[in-house]
Amino acid sequence: MTPATAPGAAGNAEGGYEAVRAKVAARFTNPLDLPKEIFADEVVYQEELRRIFNGPFWHPVAHRAELREPGAFKTTWLGGVPLLVTLGEDGEVRAFVNTCTHRGTLLEQRATGVAAEFECPYHRWLFDNQGCFRGAPGQRDFRADFDAGDYALRALRVAELAGLVFVTRDPAAPSLEAFLAEAASPLRDCMLDDGRLTLLGYQKVVYRTNWKTYFDNDFYHAPLLHTGFRLLGWQGGSGKVITTRPVGHLCVEYQSRPYVDNGYLADTSVVEFRGDDDRARVVALRPVTVVTKHLDTINVRFARPLGVDRTEVHYAFFGHQDDSPEYAAHRVRQASNLLGPSGFITIEDAAVFNRVQKTAGDDGYQRFVKGADRPPEQATQNDELANTIGWAYYREVMGFDH
Repeated sequence: MTPATAPGAAGNAEGGYEAVRAKVAARFTNPLDLPKEIFADEVVYQEELRRIFNGPFWHPVAHRAELREPGAFKTTWLGGVPLLVTLGEDGEVRAFVNTCTHRGTLLEQRATGVAAEFECPYHRWLFDNQGCFRGAPGQRDFRADFDAGDYALRALRVAELAGLVFVTRDPAAPSLEAFLAEAASPLRDCMLDDGRLTLLGYQKVVYRTNWKTYFDNDFYHAPLLHTGFRLLGWQGGSGKVITTRPVGHLCVEYQSRPYVDNGYLADTSVVEFRGDDDRARVVALRPVTVVTKHLDTINVRFARPLGVDRTEVHYAFFGHQDDSPEYAAHRVRQASNLLGPSGFITIEDAAVFNRVQKTAGDDGYQRFVKGADRPPEQATQNDELANTIGWAYYREVMGFDH
């Protein structure tokens, strides 16, 4: 299946998107220069929802640590589609469109919980946590062709890696392992290989920016923008960089540098490393998920586009089942102070995302410069080269290369 024939794309108004596509394609005169209208055009954004979020991509939506017991559920979104993720009594994780199959009401609005059944508030239709229709008032008067099997919740394909749960709406999407390619191993590494994580908590934020600007947060900027990198002595350094073709997932591994007390922190224990593996890892999975392991913090950033200029990010923080109570408490404290939306080394991102979005309507370009004209295998930790592979795939998916 090609991206253009992904679910929802066939029904797109040809005239509307084709005119915009042709205009944007004409502006892609250099593969290292991005026309800014792709960050501001509503027609482009709607087509991204069809071709990318409803297309042949896999999207992380939960971790098993968020589904702590049989019957547990989590609600989330895939682009503009509400999802209900459940853990059945059989130990299987399932994902459904979170919509009553009768009149289309949002079925479950709690963020998390435990439930054997889900009842629609509108007409009291009932579904179990395996998505099956279980009954409704007045059923003996239903239309003659009514078949309960036709009214099960709409299911999505689900696959897992190291406890991380992925979904896709495209029945022709490749296997998860094929989609992740070389990013699978670093991702397992971030999830501590066995997936036996525990949920520590969430932080949530809405950035005033396009989802692509949020995700395309290169490594070139880190020691330059973030004051915390300089104050904590973490700037510079080299690391191992992995990029995947054709999708363009980006993985970086580097050695954490122990903090030497220089007087900036009143309590240095907040950045103390207490584990047995001090490698820092970042795995950026296209289209819009970032997984990080830095010091003792394990963080998955589940992101959702809210519109052409807004992106919601749920920062989920994890520990491990073998952690002592003291170590778990340390992880909680470090997580909220280090890598959250207002963390020591991430706090400036929101301001920059906003400032980038403010200029998206000026008919200019975003340009990749640092190291960007070298072969992809020569990408380094602090350049922009690795980002360009994903952008090449984006152009193909959106039809801007045609």
